[in-house]
Parts: sequence; C-alpha cells; structure tokens
Amino acid sequence: MSVQSASATGIAPAGPTTNTTKQPPATTALAGGATGADEPAATRGRTSIADVVVVKIAGVAAREIPGVHAMGGGLSRTIGAVRDRVPGGRANVGRGVKVEVGERQTAIDLDLVVEYGVPIADLARDVRENVIDAVERITGLEVVEVNVTINDVHLLDDEDSAPETTSRVA
Repeated sequence: MSVQSASATGIAPAGPTTNTTKQPPATTALAGGATGADEPAATRGRTSIADVVVVKIAGVAAREIPGVHAMGGGLSRTIGAVRDRVPGGRANVGRGVKVEVGERQTAIDLDLVVEYGVPIADLARDVRENVIDAVERITGLEVVEVNVTINDVHLLDDEDSAPETTSRVA
C-alpha cells in the first residue's frame, strides 16, 4: 500500500489551511559554523587559530610572572641573545614555548630559567595558572596541559662576573 501526500494527489488537506511555502532547513553546522544569510553573523564561518598565536600568548603570560628570568634552553637563549642585539631585531616572545593546537584544545610546553631563590614549585604553579588563564581567555581554546621545564637558575653574579676588559688604547 502506498501513501501519497495530499499535495501529490491534488486534494486539499482537511483542517486549517497553512502556508505551504517551502521553509528553510534548520540550522546546518559545518565545521564549527553555519552558512546562509538567515544565520546570525556570529555563527557564519569558522575560526582557526594558528600555533604562533598560542605561542606568543603563552610566552608573554609566562614572562609576566616574577621570578622568570628568561625562556628557552641554552642554545636557544644564546642565539636569541645575538638576535636581540642585531639592529632592527626584536625580542622573540615565543622562545622556549612549544604548542600543539587542535580545533578546540591546546597543549603547551615551556622551558624556563628562574631567578635564584624563587621557590620553583610555586613559580611553576603561578606560570601554569597565568598561561592557562591568558590562552583560554584570549583564544577560547581549552588548555589541556602546561608542562614546565626549568632549564637553569640565574644567579645574580652571572651578569656581574663577566671579566672586565680594559682598553689598551687611550
């Protein structure tokens, strides 16, 4: 037995008449966004966040914590110090930061140099909290983990103990 709709048979449906104009389909989500002029502007399209964006936000947030002297491993810091001294060069806020960014989540690895005397466990906790807060607030991504590696301790004497050079030429 086949069932035919009233409109297919040409017979008007019983009961109150309704507007039979075609209604637009319900919202169709396409990879995080919907399309169509009838959709709210905030939901049209897709937002992608590049790794470098998360790297910079995490680097700035980590450096905001008192007790963080520098970021990056030994070789990275050495190359960065040379680059920072080149005229026209600028500081690399992403030095010492590695990230993995997915569609909704991110994981962050930080390499830090701390000031001598700062409690490392407290500093690592403060850095984690600040980085997670900044990245989640600015990007909307969920931070699943922030791994902190302490590569070195900066001693106050490190910069002062550089050998003094006297000029041989007057």
